[in-house]
Amino acid sequence: MLTLDQHPSGRHFLQIPGPSPVPDRILRAISLPTIDHRGPEFGALGLKVIQGLQQVFGTRHPVAIYPASGTGAWEAALVNTLSPGDAVLMVETGHFAMLWQKLALRLGLAPQVLTRPGTCAETGLPLAWRHGVDPAAIGEALRADREQRIRAVCVVHNETSTGVTSDIAAVRRAIDVAGHPALLMVDTISGLASADYRHDEWGVDVTVSGSQKGLMLPPGISFNALSPRALQANETARLPRAYWAWNEIVEMNRSGYWPYTPNTNLLYGLHESLDMLLGQGLEVVFARHRRWGEAVRSAVRAWGLPIQCADEALYSPVLTGVITPEGIDADALRRCIHERFDLSLGTGLGRIKGRMFRIGHLGDCNDLTLMAALSGVEMGLRLQGVALAGSGVQAAMDHFTAHPAPKPA
Repeated sequence: MLTLDQHPSGRHFLQIPGPSPVPDRILRAISLPTIDHRGPEFGALGLKVIQGLQQVFGTRHPVAIYPASGTGAWEAALVNTLSPGDAVLMVETGHFAMLWQKLALRLGLAPQVLTRPGTCAETGLPLAWRHGVDPAAIGEALRADREQRIRAVCVVHNETSTGVTSDIAAVRRAIDVAGHPALLMVDTISGLASADYRHDEWGVDVTVSGSQKGLMLPPGISFNALSPRALQANETARLPRAYWAWNEIVEMNRSGYWPYTPNTNLLYGLHESLDMLLGQGLEVVFARHRRWGEAVRSAVRAWGLPIQCADEALYSPVLTGVITPEGIDADALRRCIHERFDLSLGTGLGRIKGRMFRIGHLGDCNDLTLMAALSGVEMGLRLQGVALAGSGVQAAMDHFTAHPAPKPA
């Protein structure tokens, strides 16, 4: 751990795609004295955060809140709805999609993985990690499942490892057109409160998310937003569950409490986060993130570097993946930028480690934050000997000046 005299002056620029910077307002809320988690004040707090989360998820139905990371919420989604040996259709879109598949295997499920075969001619990277979910392929797989052995379709909404945001409404339509009864489970851990998401409208049965991205909190809270179909499946599911069981949580949440000791001070922070987001209006929040993403991508294009997401319609408003030229180690580049400019960028994960880095543009951020980050990246690229086509910093400035920030509602 760094001692106080080892920290550089000024602020550290945390531009990874989560955990995202925590606003001072939320830090102050977390620092308040802990209250009795069985007392009346806590019950009022619990009801308030549940109601606020329902607005952010876009649901009228229960949202289970866990003192856990997003991985815990992945497990909760599966064990509350499925039985040993159940087939689960999953889609390879990046590192986190495959981690969810790995977890399903460990639980004794039988995941079937859809992938996009081949590598990209331009970059040599796997095509599956440059594109989003293919709804048509899901529909075809479900139509081929004549015995309806597949019990759930699991997809990632905003793939944090690549910067691709998949069309969840189209996935729901593909399931419906196939006439298949499989549940739809969606991971929007990095998308929630940054990208448009509609649990009820899009027909999602279980939505998984976490606190450390668009909600601007430290890690430590995760969520399952539930549908009536998911709650019905819960009644017959036979995978073991105790801590993750929905029934006790949903029942006690009706009065604002939990069946075990909740993380009270993080719930203070969640209350403050929801007040900030809903006070601005979610449409304004989403528009702000889209604008940031467009500015960062304009910088990457000006540098002449490929964007990890190969489909412009699926660009993430949360982060941008940048592919480095052949022979340029993306992790060495990140180390250089961190050491010289006190700027943290996201690493490449899994099959694309060393070939790309990720710029986060989410949460407690603004135009000047991103301009500073892009300046650090541009200087780092030059220091590492990357021949740039032009100035990404100038391109981002031009974008920001030509597109004013959306005003809070």
